[in-house]
Amino acid sequence: MKVSYTSINSMRRSRKTDLQDTRQNATKRIIDVAAATSGLVLLAPVFLIVALLIKSTSRGSVLFRHQRVGRHFRLFDILKFRTMIQDTDPLNRPLTVGKDARITRVGRFLRSTKIDELPQLVNVLKGDMSLVGPRPELPRYVKMFREDYEKILCVRPGITDIASIKYRDEAALLGRADNPEQEYVETILPTKIALAKKYVDQCSLQYDLRLIQTTIWTLVRGRFKTVG
Repeated sequence: MKVSYTSINSMRRSRKTDLQDTRQNATKRIIDVAAATSGLVLLAPVFLIVALLIKSTSRGSVLFRHQRVGRHFRLFDILKFRTMIQDTDPLNRPLTVGKDARITRVGRFLRSTKIDELPQLVNVLKGDMSLVGPRPELPRYVKMFREDYEKILCVRPGITDIASIKYRDEAALLGRADNPEQEYVETILPTKIALAKKYVDQCSLQYDLRLIQTTIWTLVRGRFKTVG
């Protein structure tokens, strides 16, 4: 059986690409572990202060755990600082809309600064998440768009991505909608999915670094606008 030079070259390019992807994934994981470990150590005082504020101003646990869909559709519990009143059932109202009455005074500050997301460094350390990647979604929404998530969930979900920057004020957007659930499913989520696919197509260490820088700048700029 004859094998053309074109076929041989194509196989070589495919193997080279697979090897590069493997190396990039390994490097990304090493960076994730190093950054998450360093972050947890350096931010320990912040964690302590936030924990004291939460416990002293509202009844309940410091951390909030909720199920998300991870890489290869594996379910995991995402960690956040609790920002809502105790005994709130997120399954009945999974979306945060406008000035949600369930959010505590401290919780509103934690959400506006994204400090509530810091415990996800533990998720990164465990391998559930990465620093950068498509934001993990609720099982009910992944089920609605299963085919799209086949591509998206070939990578680990992340703490930040393009969509989390674009929809930083998602609660406010939903607050202006007549039907927040419909607005999320028919408008916001499809855009998030498109951006997540774009990330999967373009992901690289350099791209991740740019997204981290953009995230930090967006948060800082947002705080200045709030103060102003």
